[in-house]
Amino acid sequence: MRTDISEPELWEYRSAVEDPDGVDAFWARTLAEARAAGGEVAVRPVETPLRTLEVHDVTFPGFAGEPVRAWLRLPAPALRGGGPLPVLVEYVGYGGGRGAAEESLLWASAGFAHLQMDTRGQGSGWSRGDTPDTGTNGPQVPGVMTRGITSPETYYYRRLFTDAARAVDAVRTLDGLDPERVAVAGTSQGGGTAIAAAALVPDVAALAVEVPFLCDFPRALAITDADPFHEVTRYLATHREQVDLVMGVLAHVDGVVMARRGRAPARFSAALMDAVVPPSTVFGAFHAYGGPKEMAVYPFNGHEGGGTAEDLATLAFLRRHLGAGGV
Repeated sequence: MRTDISEPELWEYRSAVEDPDGVDAFWARTLAEARAAGGEVAVRPVETPLRTLEVHDVTFPGFAGEPVRAWLRLPAPALRGGGPLPVLVEYVGYGGGRGAAEESLLWASAGFAHLQMDTRGQGSGWSRGDTPDTGTNGPQVPGVMTRGITSPETYYYRRLFTDAARAVDAVRTLDGLDPERVAVAGTSQGGGTAIAAAALVPDVAALAVEVPFLCDFPRALAITDADPFHEVTRYLATHREQVDLVMGVLAHVDGVVMARRGRAPARFSAALMDAVVPPSTVFGAFHAYGGPKEMAVYPFNGHEGGGTAEDLATLAFLRRHLGAGGV
């Protein structure tokens, strides 16, 4: 079975997502305001039973300067090389938070500095979080997909994507980490967030996304009745008069729109039996992506994606583009 291809040969799909007028100015202003809000990056060591890794509790300024939590996991000092460490900034899937300090140990064990960003206002679905969402709320379907959805200014993912970009800013200020070798990655919602981060901070060194969510809303809403996409469908079933308004808001955060702005080497993966994130929406973002790219396809998997096989392939991809790490 062939799983790695530089251009998909089995799929020909042209995305229906349009670039809304002013999207670049919208995001430039949003990031400028967040950076102007100031705030300090705080790093505090955490006691764990781990012996080959050390963990730090990080707080950094995100959207509007609001504090966002993260874990920073590093190889133990005795296991590092002589130079600064390459960095992987990872974003979390829907409903999850940064979890426990002792979770997600692969990347630091492989020699990378691993910043795992908390997800504002989530973190109680399957892993815990510690960052509140202080944004505007209004009528919404349970979940975050429709939180503030009547304006790009108030929409939830404006805040989350700004946090993601500011996480990259934060790691670039830390001693012992290489600011030129920072990659962004994630699975599902984390993948969609990583695509946005690579668009908003286009000089990142690499992008790796597995079954990325939040891509090609016009197609996704038409072909899947699975949550979280279906949260938007249920909202529009009640707010019938807001269809054009909501689709315009979603276009500001759509993974296809954001992918057009990415330039770093990228690895995507799709699972052809995925009912949560339809694979055609992943291919929409992949085809739109503006930098060098490769795709892995898992024909018999659902939203779990490629599992350990994809983790190992991503590790090889990151080592090609960031170096072997400090181990």
